[in-house]
Parts: sequence; C-alpha cells; structure tokens
Amino acid sequence: MIAAAADSMSVSFGLAMLALRAVVGLYLFGHGAQKLFGWFGGSGLSGSVAMVERLGFRPARFWGVNAALGEAGGGLLILLGLLTPLGSISAGAAMLTAVSSVHWSKGVWAAKGGFELPLTNLAVVCAIALVGPGAYSLDRWLGVSLPEPATLGAVGGVVLIVTLAGLVTRTRLPSGPSRT
Repeated sequence: MIAAAADSMSVSFGLAMLALRAVVGLYLFGHGAQKLFGWFGGSGLSGSVAMVERLGFRPARFWGVNAALGEAGGGLLILLGLLTPLGSISAGAAMLTAVSSVHWSKGVWAAKGGFELPLTNLAVVCAIALVGPGAYSLDRWLGVSLPEPATLGAVGGVVLIVTLAGLVTRTRLPSGPSRT
C-alpha cells in the first residue's frame, strides 16, 4: 500500500513538473524567439540589440545576443527537460537581468511594466533547477545526469558573475528627450 502511494506521488510529481516545464519553457522560448528571430511579433535580433543599447549595456550586440539566447535556449532546454541545470541557469540569468535592469523601477505589477512576470519565471526556473525536470524529461529518458550540486554551483556562479558584470558596467544614458 505504501509503495502504491509512493508510485502515485511519483507519477503526480512527474506530471506536475512536465506541466510546469511545458508552460514556462514554451513562454520563455517564445519570448526569446521574439528577440532572436522576430517571431511572434518580436523585433528580432536588431531590435534586441537596440533595446540593450538603450539600457546602457555595452557591447550591445554581445548582451543582446545573450539575452535572446538565454531566454530562447534556456526555455527550450527547460521545455524538453534536457540539461536542466544549464537551461534553468540560462533562463534565470536572463530573468534576473530583466528584473533588475528593466522592470524593477516600474514596481511589482506587470500591468505597469513591473517585475511580476520575470520574477515569477525566475522562481520557477530556480525551483526546476533545484528539484530536477521530473520523470517525463529527456534528461531522464536519455540518462543524462549532470553532477549535482557541482554543476549548478559552478555554472550558476559563472552566470551570476557575468550577469553582475553586465549590470555593473552599464552606461547610464542621460535623461531627457528619447533618442530615435
């Protein structure tokens, strides 16, 4: 009886992780594809580069490509449950940067451009990184297992340092009329 309950919980957990990964992974991939390819009404890579340049990130092309790849690539890896710590860290870095550089000054709520959505995404990808992708994932199916917590710590540390370097070295643009 206890084994049956444990199996039921395992199936439920696997399905819950699949649902979470599917929704958040697809949205992150879609948002990144807007930035990278111009899909789904996005501005494409040139628009992403222009956006990060307006935010003061230099070199703008490097940071624009990183933002787009972090969301699209991280979202795809999360969706598939493949190389899960790397996908979570990649998407998490993009969300941390979005919260701190774009949305923080606008308050909490997404309706006013606030950090509600990227912070929610950050919490989800951190949870996935900590508990794993679940039974219904390519990691499980292919037998991929990155050494924990070493992978999470090492790659997370590098991503955190790079993210902080981008934020700290931003060039503050003068306020006033917007440049076109």
